Amino acid sequence: MSSSFDLHVQTTISPHNGQAYHVETYPASSDLDRTLESAAQSQKEWIKTTLDERIAKGRKFIEKFSAFANREAPATYDHGPLGHHNLAEELCNQMGRPADQCWGEFRGFIQRATYMVNIAESCLSDVTFSDNQPGFSRSIKRVPLGVIFVIAPWNYPYLVMINSVLPALIAGNAVILKPSPQTPLTAVRFKEALNDAGFPADLIQVVHLSPPLTRYVVQHQLVDFVVFTGSVAGGKAIETAAVAADGFKGVGLELGGKDPAYVRADADLKDAVIQLVDGAMYNAGQSCCAVERIYVHESVYDSFVNEYVNETKKLVLGEPTSKGTTLGPVISITSAERIRQQVSSAVQTGARALIPEILYPKAEPGTAFVAPQVLVDVNHSMDVMKEETFGPIIGIQKVSSDAKAIELMNDSEYGLTASIWTKSLDDFSTLADQVQAGTIFLNRCDSLDPALAWTGIKNSGRGVSLSKFGYDQLTRAKSINMRINTA
Repeated sequence: MSSSFDLHVQTTISPHNGQAYHVETYPASSDLDRTLESAAQSQKEWIKTTLDERIAKGRKFIEKFSAFANREAPATYDHGPLGHHNLAEELCNQMGRPADQCWGEFRGFIQRATYMVNIAESCLSDVTFSDNQPGFSRSIKRVPLGVIFVIAPWNYPYLVMINSVLPALIAGNAVILKPSPQTPLTAVRFKEALNDAGFPADLIQVVHLSPPLTRYVVQHQLVDFVVFTGSVAGGKAIETAAVAADGFKGVGLELGGKDPAYVRADADLKDAVIQLVDGAMYNAGQSCCAVERIYVHESVYDSFVNEYVNETKKLVLGEPTSKGTTLGPVISITSAERIRQQVSSAVQTGARALIPEILYPKAEPGTAFVAPQVLVDVNHSMDVMKEETFGPIIGIQKVSSDAKAIELMNDSEYGLTASIWTKSLDDFSTLADQVQAGTIFLNRCDSLDPALAWTGIKNSGRGVSLSKFGYDQLTRAKSINMRINTA
């Protein structure tokens, strides 16, 4: 089971035990109107504050959230008969990642928040010119868009929300934040820390919405921009709704991936294996930038595959609430069945599965637990090498040359990230220019640096978050051209 909803109620189901964890009631459209009106009014007052004041509140927010997520003395939250859970346990119970690994998401959250606050002044200050003619002055301001609707996913909810929410607020916008039905409490905790830091209550509002209500907000006249992270189908639905609305509403889309890795003959195989197992299997493979297909030069293929299988077998599939578990369930039984079908289909058409199922008795049909699997003898006629898996499965294909590797890496409707594993910086630079993706890694993968633009091409989306360019998506340029001396 996964989160479910009817016309009025949304229930979050814990993936590992199928039990209801949290329930939210949907608002009426009239309630949403009032929410949006209050956010729009709050934004008009918020923009009267100085950039320095907004940055100061951003720093205060980081302090507040850091206290919530302090592993040594964390805040806890009452879940009735389920007990008191800290932030990591709460996230674990909502989406199934091992609780011990959830702390890493909070560290990344704070790192991104700190970087985006630190660069805010340089990104949002007026651009002035030193070559003005006598009696004239020119400048370019970065002004907020107004009310921004952020639709967040469940797989890394805190990391994705911080990419847009805090920069949007510091830039002078109001934010309507819709979390995934699977992780509704993440947005609630985010808002609590923001309000504790002094951000006005009406400026940042959390809404829990059904698909029809989501479309209603996307098309609302008071919403100026939409930021969506999720599936390609979901992104198309959001963009279609935005296009159908009055006016020309902007949309930022961060969608799926089928991210490739290429291991060259000169790669450090031991390091590549460790990094690529983690890049494919961490969070049960449920990352938009997870490694989902690997191409290995034929001269090192057998050695790489043997080491990769041995490293994969070290994963411990189990209850995410138990210490020692390194691989939890996928998000739902439906997702697990789709992943198993993709593996079965590949094997039926010639692929070989190298991880014995007997090693992972927890991965039973009818549950959300999926055993990690390494597939060889794969090719691009198989869905496992073409369609997004979003699970702990990897296909490894042998290649004879750089040219063949690049051809296969680019043979995809996605283009989020790609990684190249080599000791030659010159060769990497040559190959990186040929790979069609938003981010190209050398000897690393599945990692975001907040100083770099997070963006994709093809069906991986449109727009950008993080880096100085992230602020550009959340603001618009306003040019000031003055003739001062009219005498």
